[in-house]
Amino acid sequence: MTEPNRLIHRDVSEHQPAAGGIAARARAAATPQYLSGLNPEQREAVETLDGPVLVLAGAGTGKTRVLTTRIAHILSQGRARPGEILSVTFTNKAAREMKQRLGQMLGQAVEGMPWLGTFHAIGGRILRTHAELVQLKSNFTILDMDDQIRLLKQLLQADNVDDKRWPARMLAGLIDGWKNRGLTPTQVPSGEAAVFGNGRGGKLYAAYQARLKILNAADFGDLLLENIRLFREHPDVLRQYQNRFKFILVDEYQDTNVAQYLWLRLLSQTSSQSSSPRQSTISPEDGSPGLDASRRPGDDARTKNFSSPPKNICCVGDDDQSIYGWRGAEVDNILRFEHDFPGAKVIRLERNYRSTGHILAAASHLIAHNEGRLGKTLRTEDVDGEKVTVTGSWDSEEEARAIGEEIEQLQRAGGKLNQIAILVRASFQMREFEDRFVTLGLPYRVIGGPRFYERAEIRDALAYLRLINSPADDLAFERIVNVPKRGLGDATVQMLHEIARKRRIPLSEAARAVVETDEMKPKARGSLRALLDSFDRWRAQRETMPHTELAEIVLDESGYTEMWQKDRSADAAGRLENLKELVRSMEEFENLQGFLEHISLVMDRDGGPDEDAVSVMTLHSAKGLEFDNVFLPGWEEGLFPHQRALDEQGRAGLEEERRLAHVGLTRARRRAKLYFATNRRIHGSWSTTIPSRFLDELPAQNVEITESKGGSGWGGAGGYGPSRFDNIESFGSSYATPGWQRAQANRGRGGFNEAGTPYNAGRSKSKHAPVTIEGELIAKSTGTISGFSPGDRVFHQKFGYGKVTRTDGNKLTIAFDKAGEKKVVDSFVERV
Repeated sequence: MTEPNRLIHRDVSEHQPAAGGIAARARAAATPQYLSGLNPEQREAVETLDGPVLVLAGAGTGKTRVLTTRIAHILSQGRARPGEILSVTFTNKAAREMKQRLGQMLGQAVEGMPWLGTFHAIGGRILRTHAELVQLKSNFTILDMDDQIRLLKQLLQADNVDDKRWPARMLAGLIDGWKNRGLTPTQVPSGEAAVFGNGRGGKLYAAYQARLKILNAADFGDLLLENIRLFREHPDVLRQYQNRFKFILVDEYQDTNVAQYLWLRLLSQTSSQSSSPRQSTISPEDGSPGLDASRRPGDDARTKNFSSPPKNICCVGDDDQSIYGWRGAEVDNILRFEHDFPGAKVIRLERNYRSTGHILAAASHLIAHNEGRLGKTLRTEDVDGEKVTVTGSWDSEEEARAIGEEIEQLQRAGGKLNQIAILVRASFQMREFEDRFVTLGLPYRVIGGPRFYERAEIRDALAYLRLINSPADDLAFERIVNVPKRGLGDATVQMLHEIARKRRIPLSEAARAVVETDEMKPKARGSLRALLDSFDRWRAQRETMPHTELAEIVLDESGYTEMWQKDRSADAAGRLENLKELVRSMEEFENLQGFLEHISLVMDRDGGPDEDAVSVMTLHSAKGLEFDNVFLPGWEEGLFPHQRALDEQGRAGLEEERRLAHVGLTRARRRAKLYFATNRRIHGSWSTTIPSRFLDELPAQNVEITESKGGSGWGGAGGYGPSRFDNIESFGSSYATPGWQRAQANRGRGGFNEAGTPYNAGRSKSKHAPVTIEGELIAKSTGTISGFSPGDRVFHQKFGYGKVTRTDGNKLTIAFDKAGEKKVVDSFVERV
């Protein structure tokens, strides 16, 4: 029978409801409110409820909205009750955001969604319900990293393994990696087990798991690994959850590791597919295309022989934003989706609502060089905007100055500092920017970690230097007396405190007194005496050698550098880079005293979370964030792409680095500014670098080459010869940045700064004058009292008019009318 809508006479035109007519308004009224405003691709992703769906959501295309709206649509259509939807996220923050959005759409219905959370939170809930089936009790303890290390140390000691040669932290990292790949102790390949403890890695892993059962404990990795074992050994439990979850939704699917993949695959089968644990698995010998050998030992839980359609599973992700391979994420999981779920529908969200045309074109052209991707091209209906800029500088100092000048210009034009971000590839790059912002009085915050001088390894190193400078610094002594481990624990420190209080002397003097007695055990007494002798030697060397060389000697002779060299955790290499950057930063100061005074000023920032401040973070921490203005420094070979990624992973590492570059560019809404330096200090030594290959992969029509605005670059302050500001020739009217103007003013005064010190006087490759803030010596900004009071109206030659809000010695916090809040020295303002 012919369909009614096909009965159209050739003399009768096809009808469509008139825009704004009764029918159109009625149809719009019938459309659920939560669907309004979705573009066609987003709406298709929301309304395609049956069967497997992969939503390829590019940066800024509204994936979170699609995911939450899809849940709302399932509930409003009556396809499932809240408790029948499994929605998995990667972070608690993402889970909270989804619940909040659903609450706004549906009201209290979201309260009945117990299965909306992170992989590990949901896995932990399932595990507590069936704990007895995996030899645990429902009140089991989840161990943190410190507890894991302590337990592993006990096992190493019991097995007579030298924990100095084979650190417990290294074994913890190996075990975590095995669990991320879904490998139980019996499944770890013998070759991998052999890398620890002369072949005892697998045995120690088994002993660790057995000990956890005795302690009624699980670590973070067990929350999924034990789930997988539970499902495979107890198919009735697996069927219970398969029947419970009518819909499965997964966010950030490109970041799943093997264990998360296996867990999802088991739950996404229909109950008929898992009638027995062996029927639904692939043996390791079967393998599968696209998987490397390192994954095959855990592939025995990969499902096959789908006789009935898989569950309604929707995975949302972006293969171009898979940047966490170093912590186990497998981009193959999203690339294999159509293979894993035959008949899957792939919906691409390519309309970007964040960035301008030039930024998107540059990011899309760059990522197109990757071979391992499903393919999509971001587009926007926004204006083209400003082109992506690429700027070269002489060294990293000039790079920091140039970015500081750019930020000041944006601020003077009315831009908010909260909408400015600096995204670095490695954390050691942050130090130069932090120092520069203190010099300029620009507020800043570090996202995803502590500020440079607040990092644990930097605080430890500074504690050694503080104690050399001031033997009475008890806080520094207490921090490093047993770092690295010297057998001087809490009991020793408590004894020293008691002696120090009774005699009213510093801890170091108490230590000298106690090593001459028999109150301590011989081994501990010998360690403490050796430490005191080391400090005496270092203080004597302080008088005869540069403070930078002394710092290197202290870090080496104390064993602190060796401690991190032996540490096999993922962040150990970054900590060593930070220590080398700390030593490099000391070169700018005349002596150790001046450097430590500078540190106290850098640490003296009390801005709250609501402060208008520049955001500084690594590219990995930037995922999911967006800013109007994004600065991307350090685009050089060896740094970005990072040499370690290329050495360890080859092409796969290069492609992940390129995805990281794509993520960095797509964080920018209005402006993206790329920088590279010709010279950079890496691993403690200067290197001449070449620009990153990624720069040549950008489209020329969307990129503008600009000149550095970094002030006195090309060497004056860095020891490479005269400053280019010392040249007689003018740069012309187009080069009138504040840094240039200050340099010109210095030259016009005959080469003297505001403090009366010769400009660049005493600066050489080995020694530098003390750092100044607006020409005032840092050492002079402490210990004096200002004549200004809060509420005073003042004028600053650079920042204009403002009102004093706080005083600290001769440092003033001033709310300037146009430049915002800044810290300045009182000698540079006038009362009005």
